[in-house]
Amino acid sequence: MVIKSSVLQLEPYISGIQPKRDPGVIKLNSNENPYPPTPMIQQWLQSFAMQELRYYPDATSTELRRAIGKVYGIDPSQVFCGNGSDEVLSVLFNICFDAGDTIVTPYPTYTLYKTLADIHQLHCVYVDTDEQFEISIENMLKPASQGIFIANPNAQTGRLLELAQIEQLLQQYEGVVVIDEAYIDFAGPHASALSLLEKYPNLVVIRTFSKSYSLCGARVGYCFASADFVAAMDKCKDSYNLNVISQNMARLAVEDQDYFMANVARVNQTREKLSEALVRLDYEVFPSNGNFLLCRPRRHQAKEIYDYLLQHHIYIRYFPSPRLSDKLRISIGTDDEIAVLLERLNDYEHTVIAIDE
Repeated sequence: MVIKSSVLQLEPYISGIQPKRDPGVIKLNSNENPYPPTPMIQQWLQSFAMQELRYYPDATSTELRRAIGKVYGIDPSQVFCGNGSDEVLSVLFNICFDAGDTIVTPYPTYTLYKTLADIHQLHCVYVDTDEQFEISIENMLKPASQGIFIANPNAQTGRLLELAQIEQLLQQYEGVVVIDEAYIDFAGPHASALSLLEKYPNLVVIRTFSKSYSLCGARVGYCFASADFVAAMDKCKDSYNLNVISQNMARLAVEDQDYFMANVARVNQTREKLSEALVRLDYEVFPSNGNFLLCRPRRHQAKEIYDYLLQHHIYIRYFPSPRLSDKLRISIGTDDEIAVLLERLNDYEHTVIAIDE
């Protein structure tokens, strides 16, 4: 067989269902932003010269790195840009680990970490979080490892590891510490680990334009790290890893901070309204710092509710995995979309009650 046995045995990363974007479909299963990106992007696209597609893009996304660095107060030499944060993660695995090394990550978490570990023939050790999905730094340090990966806020639960705890980890650990901040913009101020970057050269902070900047379709991720770390990543990335259109869309998005912050505020307001409504429906709702909520219906089976919503073209996320199979993850949509969702959940309650009676 030409294909490596390790690849044949690989469990691939499985994304949420991607339905056709037909009228009447409400998609709340992939943590996409319900609002469009900055209008500056549409204006730029309308004036884009098609002949530019004849040429290769800037291989190092220079202008985008400068724009990111300016907004976040980081030297551009400490910024790496990639084809989504997934490529950033893949490059990190290429430069940091040898076959047989071990990485540690909390459970539950973003499952791509385990997939990348399997591809690179690494050991991935899951460390269980507590009943409320909080991380124990002490437990994370127990296994011998070369890398620790923490999605913060967590990609499935929305729980946030406090900055003091991240620093506690960095003070005691010599391997690479990757803090994946895909959802950090929906958390409160001073939640990011970016302020620790200069103090700890083994820290890498990953971000994405997919969530808070509404650019899932553009596939732009980035990270902050030491200049030496970024130089090593540049050696191992694809030659032209980020196309010219995506580079410019991301640059315009990060430059329009007023629009960005207004969108984040809208999402957070709807998140709180949805949380309160779910509690009234007798759901246990876990505290979330992302653009989604993890919740557990107390009176009914999560999978049955998920299937019921599918029948009505409402897509949320169900994970048939340990500790999550009795829960649902709901991305924050527009107020109108959330109103329809809650209407259907109320209908389900009345339908089930009628059947039981």
